[in-house]
Amino acid sequence: MTDEGRHGVGLTRRVIEMVRRQPGRAMFEPVEWVGHTPWVEGEARPMAAEAAGPPVFPSGRAVSPSLREWLAFDVSMFERCGWFDADGGFAPRSLDQLVDDELGQPWGETYKDLAGRFPECFLLPGGSDSRRVLAVGEVDSRGEYPVLALDVDDMPYAGLMFPGFDVYVAEAAGLVDCKFQTYTDLARDPVYGPRIREHAAHCFDGQFSAEYPF
Repeated sequence: MTDEGRHGVGLTRRVIEMVRRQPGRAMFEPVEWVGHTPWVEGEARPMAAEAAGPPVFPSGRAVSPSLREWLAFDVSMFERCGWFDADGGFAPRSLDQLVDDELGQPWGETYKDLAGRFPECFLLPGGSDSRRVLAVGEVDSRGEYPVLALDVDDMPYAGLMFPGFDVYVAEAAGLVDCKFQTYTDLARDPVYGPRIREHAAHCFDGQFSAEYPF
């Protein structure tokens, strides 16, 4: 497989090809444990051109290549996770606000000191007590934003789980076998580890995660 097939648009297109064949199949298994989360609800609906506007987030940062590819295929995954406002524009949340909305207090307050590093976040499907969050900020060498794992089961935690939306969807589709023992295991992966390390420099001063007190 070429390098392009392991990253970005090339990898995302491979996932979309699989999902087109079974759009209603579950993203995560076993369904009896995690519930049925379909890739697509109903028929795939691309983001309307008039709603999309310029391919940028409210901060002015560009939508990443893998996200643009998915938005051109379907928006239902993002609609379910509250990505858009009433007019169809992007509606990001700061990290502490997202945690407050999803997990409630006191957890939202515990992420307040970390929120300055992550002011523009979007929820993604996955996790039970934990959450998966796309954190818009500095991109890696593929133009992608990291996906964080947030966990409050012990001490409030945030870690670099995926180097981009491309690898997040590929792992859910079974195209990438991450064999997670901890949230940040991809940092040691020969293919995706270099991208994780790029994000570590931007997000956590070279570390792969942070734990409360941040």
